[in-house]
Amino acid sequence: MLRTTPPIYWILLFSLLAILSACSTGSTEEPATLPETGGKPAVQMAPSSTPSPSATLTPTSSPTVTQTPTVTATPTQTPHPMSIPALRQMTYPGSEIIFEDTLEPGANYNRYYVSYMSEGLKQYGLLTIPYGETPPTGWPAIVFNHGYIPPSQYRTTERYIAYVDSLARHGYIVFRIDYRGHDQSEGFPTGAYGSPGYTIDVLNAVAALKQLPPADNDRIGMWGHSMGGFLTLRAMVISEEIKAGSIWAGVVGSYPDLFSRWRRGNSDGPTPTPLPTPRFRWRSLWGESFGTPDDNPQFWDTISSNTYVEDVSGPIQLHHGTADESVPLIFSEILYEQLQGAGKTAELYTYPGDNHNISNSFGQAMTRTILFFDQYLKGEE
Repeated sequence: MLRTTPPIYWILLFSLLAILSACSTGSTEEPATLPETGGKPAVQMAPSSTPSPSATLTPTSSPTVTQTPTVTATPTQTPHPMSIPALRQMTYPGSEIIFEDTLEPGANYNRYYVSYMSEGLKQYGLLTIPYGETPPTGWPAIVFNHGYIPPSQYRTTERYIAYVDSLARHGYIVFRIDYRGHDQSEGFPTGAYGSPGYTIDVLNAVAALKQLPPADNDRIGMWGHSMGGFLTLRAMVISEEIKAGSIWAGVVGSYPDLFSRWRRGNSDGPTPTPLPTPRFRWRSLWGESFGTPDDNPQFWDTISSNTYVEDVSGPIQLHHGTADESVPLIFSEILYEQLQGAGKTAELYTYPGDNHNISNSFGQAMTRTILFFDQYLKGEE
């Protein structure tokens, strides 16, 4: 027979539950979450480590528990893909350099058409290797960053012939890379100033060169002209692998200076005016999204290599013609002062009346460049 519970029992039980519910203040805390980083691992340059950034955007600390029912972490702003902190967080494994074709040799060196990988894209370039017995530690090597040439007009074996030849004749491996979207290189030619693609190609070229048996891993330098100078400075504040850099007529101003001081002019020689692709659109697009340098200096500082000159990986030599109508001389002058202020080894040579390609003083400028690399890559005095 079922037993029944007296009604008074239920009345007392419901009253007790109501009292307990009114006295409790349950509190839950959601776990703190970090912002999305695109799944990119920590800083790493294959096969050696990269420098620790001097100005890195870091997540905010986890919040303390309060009496509010739910507590969440304050989201941290994800670094812009063009920022130096973001590029330092990426890996640059490069790949084995593949010899695609043997070209006509130079005076005392062999020339090859080669390829390597960058972000899954097959990139091509021109590689020179000196004649003779390889030194015990390998040949010193130079990554050669050419200036802006319309990608549809660019050819691997054309232009900068005298520049490459001069470096190669003096006992250097020279790796003149094409950048994505140039000639046969895969990918879209995004331009250097509004996209990180070319910088990534340069850093992967360094890693690929380190995997080339005749090259000395500890004696890799970089040469850059115009836009290539922009890439050279950028690479040298991201990676420790580049021991010395020579920059000719480089776009080495800070982004605030590029924003306000850079105006198109005329040029002659191996490269036309080094315009961004698409032309200066980053100015208007970033200005609309992030404000002007006066409105938002933090953003513009983080994407400027000049903010991080104290981290440059080695000595820098600057060359600039005073009559350059494509890239202002003041860019090189300001960078030289910034490097000196940071206690870095720096040289600045100006060439009165000379143009964007330093055509009139080419021999003098190249002699200084060779002596610079001989000192800081070969250890010669």
